[in-house]
Parts: sequence; C-alpha cells; structure tokens
Amino acid sequence: MLSDFFDRLLRRGASSGSGTGPPPGAGTTTGVPGQARPSRNLVLDADFSSAGQWIAGRSWAYPHGGPTNPGDNKLDHLTDDPAYSRSGVFRATPRPDGRWTAGLLTTEGSPEGFLVRTGDVLEARVRLPVEIGAWPAIWTWRDGGQEIDVFEYHPDNPDLLELSNRVRGRHHYFRDPAVRPGAWIDFRVEFGARSVVWWVNGSRAFDDRRGVSRSWRAYLIVNLSVCAGRYHPAPEPGTAEMSYEVTELRVYRG
Repeated sequence: MLSDFFDRLLRRGASSGSGTGPPPGAGTTTGVPGQARPSRNLVLDADFSSAGQWIAGRSWAYPHGGPTNPGDNKLDHLTDDPAYSRSGVFRATPRPDGRWTAGLLTTEGSPEGFLVRTGDVLEARVRLPVEIGAWPAIWTWRDGGQEIDVFEYHPDNPDLLELSNRVRGRHHYFRDPAVRPGAWIDFRVEFGARSVVWWVNGSRAFDDRRGVSRSWRAYLIVNLSVCAGRYHPAPEPGTAEMSYEVTELRVYRG
C-alpha cells in the first residue's frame, strides 16, 4: 500500500523521538525532502456541538458505560450537560460526594459512528490545563481495547506528555519546555500499520515502530478526567473547577 511505502520513507528520513517536520495542517511533505505526501481527504472536522458526531457523558471505556471509573484511579462522574464539553472546553467541578462532574465526548454510539482507521492522520490543537489533578486526553477505544493515546497530561509533571500505543504495548514520555500548564499544543498522529508516529508542535516526538494492525479501527474519545491520587495528586483543596480546551480536531484519510 502507498501508506506503507511512505511510512518506510519516514522511518529512513528521521530517527525515533527526534527531528523536525511539518506543522499540523501542512499536509505537503513526508519529512523526507523532495517526497510528496499522497493526497488525503478530510473525513472528520470535529464539531463538538453536533449530536450526530458525538455522544456526551458515557463511554464503554468506563465500566457499564459510566458514569464512574474508580478502578482506573479516576474521580470522574460523567455528565451529558453540554456546559462540560460541547463548546470544546472540557470542564470538571467537584460534587458533594467527593467525585467530580466531568465532560466526555465520544463518537462511539453516535448516529455517525465515526471510526479512525489504519493509515489515518489526526491533527488537534489543545490548551493544556493548569490545575493539579486534571487529566486531559484524546484517545481511541473499541470493544475493550484498540487504545491509542494521542496524548495524556498531568500538570504535576508540567513539561511531560504521555504518548501511548496500548494496542502494541509501546509508550513514550515526551518532555519539552514548550509543554507547560496553560500552553497551546499542536498534535499530529499518523496511525500507520507498521508504526504510529506522533508530532508535537511540528517536531517528530515519537515513532513507536509497532503500529496497528491493517484492520485496526476505533472510536474517538475526548475528555477531562480527574486523578484520585494513587499515581498523580488529586485536586488541591479549594479547587472549584478545572478545564482544558480543544479548538481543532481533524482526521484525514488517503
């Protein structure tokens, strides 16, 4: 397949976890000078307000579809209240029972039922949260797995992004001074059959050299979780709200 050919060119042209490349949205080069990218079609331009694209407040990545997931050390209590997700600002606020009302959107179960597929390219622009205990993520999920984490972030590790291929057991802790609480970050992820490649702010951040199966497909999830304290600190006393923002999320296919 052409996508495999260009994946091989990418791996010869840059080493894993280093180098520079096109900014999200450029879509004109492969990272190898003189080589043209195959044309790609825009297949998802996220409209978080759309009930056709996105379902709010439930996901089968959570036990019984939610609303809670304490086994994953989360304080989330998912809500379909549009104020917590539909504007692209994903919010969480404390509840009297100690949990946090939190926003989540997924394409799973939506009328359009969009699935990311092998060979797709995802681009997103994100403003990271500043509050301790915030746990934002963009990720994929289907049938109990198929998880690729476009990113996870914890403000107690202020310069670190977690990039993970949980399908094939590969992950990378990417550190950069540009990564900090409140920063705007551009992501690009290429879901290759032989390698999943992450770009952060136009730089090649991680080439996992594992990839996904040729038949891989998964739904998208965008959410803000809240840490319960086992692996990362829980919210500080007196925190009244936390949030992060996703202003662009697009998927290209070619």
